[in-house]
Parts: sequence; C-alpha cells; structure tokens
Amino acid sequence: MKWQKTLQTVDAHCGGEIGRIVTSQVLEIPGATMLERMTYINTVDDSLRRLLTREPRAFSPMTVNLLMPPLRPDADAGMIVLQADRAHPMSGSNAMCLTTVLLETGMRPAKEGENIVRLDTPAGLVTARAQMKDGRCTQVSLDMTPSFVQALDVEIDTQRHGKVKADIAFGGCFYALIDVDQLGFSIAPENAMLLVNAGTYLKTEFERHVAIRHPENPYLNALAYVIFRQKEPDGAYRTCTVLKPGRVDRSACGTGSSAHLATLDARGLVKPGDVFTTRSIIGCEFRIEHKGHAQLSNGQTAVLPNVTGSAHIYGMTQVALDPTDPFPTGFILGDTWGPYAHELM
Repeated sequence: MKWQKTLQTVDAHCGGEIGRIVTSQVLEIPGATMLERMTYINTVDDSLRRLLTREPRAFSPMTVNLLMPPLRPDADAGMIVLQADRAHPMSGSNAMCLTTVLLETGMRPAKEGENIVRLDTPAGLVTARAQMKDGRCTQVSLDMTPSFVQALDVEIDTQRHGKVKADIAFGGCFYALIDVDQLGFSIAPENAMLLVNAGTYLKTEFERHVAIRHPENPYLNALAYVIFRQKEPDGAYRTCTVLKPGRVDRSACGTGSSAHLATLDARGLVKPGDVFTTRSIIGCEFRIEHKGHAQLSNGQTAVLPNVTGSAHIYGMTQVALDPTDPFPTGFILGDTWGPYAHELM
C-alpha cells in the first residue's frame, strides 16, 4: 500500500451538524494570514478541499475544518472552513467542534472550569470560552466577529416565488436572511427539501441582483448562504441555513444567528444585554447574547454577538489518497448533493 497523502481527523458534531477536524499539519497552503490562505484555496488550488469534502471520502451533510497554527500573535489556533462549494471564512458550529476537539483530545491543555481558546479565522479573531467538567467540554461560548447589516428589506422579483424580501447581513460571512412565511411554508423537518430547493434558488437570484460589499475587506465580498427564519410562540427564532449545492444546516448556525442579531439591532428590536434563542430545523438551540456595539473603519456600527452551544466527538478517521485512485479530487451527484450539484462538478 502506497499513499500519496495521509491526514488524521477527529469527527465531531454540533447540534447534529458534522464538523470534521483535520488534525494533521497541512503545509502546502501559502499565505501570511488565514484570509490569504482561504483566498488561495478558493482562487489558486482547491485540490485539498475537493479531496476532503467530496465523495468518496466525504458525504453531503458535513464540513471539514483545517486546524492550523495561528498566524496572528493573539491567537491559539487557526481554522479554515472547507465545504463542497468553497472555503468559507467562519462557522460557529464548526468553531465549537474545533474547540471541543482541541480540549478533549489534549491537543491544548485543559483545566476544570473555563478555558479560553482564541481562534484565528479568515473573518477575524473569535474567542471561545469553553466549560470543562470531568474532562468533557460541556459548553462553548463564542465571542464572534463584529456583525453588521448591509441592507434591510432588499426585494427582488423571482419567477418561482414572486417578490421576495431579504436582509443582507454579515455574521462572519454574508447571508440573505428571509422570513420563510413569504414562501408559504414553515421551517420543519418534513419541509427540508422545499427549503433546499427554495434556498439554493434564492441564493442564486440574490447573487444576481445584489452586489456584496464588505466595508473593510474585499476578499469577503461573497454571499455565502440563504437563511430562513420564523418567530416561534415561545419567543425563539427557528432558522434554517441552506448550503449549496443543496442541503440544510442541522445546527442553529452561529454565523447566521450573528447576522440575524445584526438585523434585529438595526431595526431597534434588541439592545446590549439582550439574550434570545435560535433553534434549528431539528431542534438544536444556540443562546445568542447582544454584547454591545463596535465601529467599523468606515464608521458603520456593528454588533458584538456571543453564541453559545455544545459539540460532541464521535470518531476518529484517517483519510488517504491512493496515487492510483481515479477520483483524486472527488465528485458529487445530484441524488444526494442537491439540485445545484452540476454547478460544482
């Protein structure tokens, strides 16, 4: 047996959303910052991403995260989020998985009580406050990057759904946030395929009509996801993030919840100190706290979200590439990867 590449991973999930962590050191990605390394993956060489996120070595409802030494002096570890469509700058559920893996496997020394892990991400510094009890990481609370609104109530005319309004906001990556009642159905497990079909279609439509502009970094000018939302009778917000080529996030989505907080703040519906719950399509919950405001370099006001949840390790894997393997960069098919699989072949 001769392997061209061998990578060790630890498999975890956060609220049912799988976040595989590559714990082997990855040496071949150049860049002086995590953002530069993410951009290199997306624009120069994405072979490692394809190897790790596509069949036959992966499956659709999962994300793979590169754990790397940090490139900024105030961080303890670096991370880049790899998904089937591209590398993304940040994910709350995956940051919880990565923090849990670091502490529970002993890769980073852990003590009883609170442990602080500072994550160097392409979106900026994320501080994780993890609670340890009897060697188990029971909770991870993330101080997210500043989150802000680009525009509220952006309306487009679509062939499938008529006029649809969305808020465009950044919570670590950009979202189109859509009140699901505009489409005539609710966020529920039995509507998962309806949500996938609508979300992937509307992401494409909003990309066509809306120019995404990050005020500080043009490398983040991309609409990453559509997230549907609805208010629950108990005051929580049920959300459903749709990921291309075609699946829904199983977790309550940390970056999406941060973007949602920014829209509530912009409408004057929340204030610093307020706390609410976001709930996923399968019932996973995150606690969202408004920690205050920050000013961006262009003078725009952003919110400082804190997102709390938990993750669980369920396995370890060794991923390898046989030099004679006919699928070194993997493949995807629409039967399981969704209606836009053909776009990513």
